[in-house]
Amino acid sequence: MKRSPARLLATLFLILAVFVLAHPASSAPRTEVPKQPTATGTGGAVATVDQDASQVGMQVLKGGGNAVDAAVATAAALGVTEPYSCGIGGGGFMVVYDASSGSVSTIDSRETAPAAFQPDSFIDPATGEPIPFGERVTSGLGVGVPGTIRGWEQALGRFGSKPLSELLQPSIRLAASGFTVDQTYRQQTLDNINRFGDFTSTRETFLKKGNAPAVGSTFRNPDLAATYSRIADGGGDAFYSGRTAQAIVDTVQNPPVVAGAGTTRNVRSGLMTTKDLADYRSLERAPTVSSYRGLQVYGMGPPSSGGSTVGEALNILEGYQMATLDRDDALHYYLEASRYSFADRGAYLGDPGYVYVPLKGLLSDGFAAERRSLITETAAQSPVAPGDPYPYDGGSGTVSMKASTAVEGPSTTHLTVSDKWGNIVAYTFTIEQTGGSAITVPGHGFILNNELTDFEATPGLANSPDGGKRPRSSISPTIVMRDGHPIVAVGSPGGSTIITTALQILVNHLDFGMPLPQAIAAPRASQRNTATTSAEPAFLNTSEATLLTSKHGQSFTSTPEIGAATGIAFLPGRTVQAAAEPVRRGGGSALVENPAP
Repeated sequence: MKRSPARLLATLFLILAVFVLAHPASSAPRTEVPKQPTATGTGGAVATVDQDASQVGMQVLKGGGNAVDAAVATAAALGVTEPYSCGIGGGGFMVVYDASSGSVSTIDSRETAPAAFQPDSFIDPATGEPIPFGERVTSGLGVGVPGTIRGWEQALGRFGSKPLSELLQPSIRLAASGFTVDQTYRQQTLDNINRFGDFTSTRETFLKKGNAPAVGSTFRNPDLAATYSRIADGGGDAFYSGRTAQAIVDTVQNPPVVAGAGTTRNVRSGLMTTKDLADYRSLERAPTVSSYRGLQVYGMGPPSSGGSTVGEALNILEGYQMATLDRDDALHYYLEASRYSFADRGAYLGDPGYVYVPLKGLLSDGFAAERRSLITETAAQSPVAPGDPYPYDGGSGTVSMKASTAVEGPSTTHLTVSDKWGNIVAYTFTIEQTGGSAITVPGHGFILNNELTDFEATPGLANSPDGGKRPRSSISPTIVMRDGHPIVAVGSPGGSTIITTALQILVNHLDFGMPLPQAIAAPRASQRNTATTSAEPAFLNTSEATLLTSKHGQSFTSTPEIGAATGIAFLPGRTVQAAAEPVRRGGGSALVENPAP
């Protein structure tokens, strides 16, 4: 049927109006500059693994928000674009430097075990043995009570200048309008496609006709946009009570397994209740503080093992002139310091609300000297035994000789933000494994964590499960100061390799004199009190690796990638340098408010 020119013009205007409403100009961050892993300039800075998320944070900074405001907005965006690594279905740890007071604070929004969880909840009563790890990972039983939203609220209430309702708006638009799928996102989907396909809600939300979305396609998550909108309207209570809380509990207790999926997967039900959600609280904790070559190193304390283990390893390394040693010798000491620190981590670190953690002793110079005395020119044979920090802790206690068997997923994400006033946030948050539990809350657009798998499966250890307890973490957001002035902030994902990634970046930067971008990009090796050291191929191809093997007896296992760090260096003249990975996890995104010409 032919239409008159006037009617045709009216139809075109109607189509245009609908398109504009569906795709408003501010619906998603515009790529103002090409994605780049390093940015130098003045004013605020943001570094993440994702360009869209970095731009959301930069928009907040340019709009007058401070570092905490930008960190929360950036994290919400990462929950859209990195949904298999983080999101409101999980938790995390935030380290904040407040420039006005010159103080460092930390916020613990780690997931907790449901109240009904018992020390033997991961023991199969039919066999008396631990439930197979795969059955803990993809289950309702492994889901901890999420803490992310309460953590955002606490951070904003304590340090922020803008309301959560405003800071969620960019991510609401991003989730509704979508983002461009890259190879990393597609590969992560493919890596989990069997798990995702076993749950109706995850299949509907994250798969396209049962397949991973194509690179270059647009991925939209209207359910997450709606969930964010409800939280924007009702605050954290809209998540921890009412409709969303009930949906989370129903999902945990009755995972939406596809009927006749053709899988033999045994998906266990969880123990979470609506009371567990209503009772959840994030906690402000004192940071760990250690001294390294006249610098002050601030990190995350228990239940994270990041601050204590990085701090202990640095204390051990302080006894060596790392900057002037041959590189193979310095790297040998780095690996051995990490080996012995990880032995102590496995023995003593847990939730301080449930177990005593001898933190003072672990971070003491005397204990470091004792551990250093065990290091020789030849690699020790792991597992090495933990030391006894209690004499340096002001008392006595029991030395645990049991080795840790907990396994942490290699996923998670880290963001680093600073503002023009000098405030800094180093924030790592997670849903544990890549893809978390693989269970999406139906109609809500986010995946639930499997964080309880960070507990030891067996009772009687510092990190054994219990009702309300927070599992030990390796998350290591770190801020380094010199005489009260920040010099670098850094962090990374990567499960237990988070600790060694942060440690190696600090050694690269502080001892070897590498600029932060180079310190982040350098090839990595991770020794965690294991028989062999995990190392990236680029590390194994160095002459130092050859000498570490022939001269020092180090043994290596190749792994494709370790960590995906971001950081900010604070340079003279109020210059900031934001840095992300140039290659790992597809390369990250660094932005500064006023780029240097």
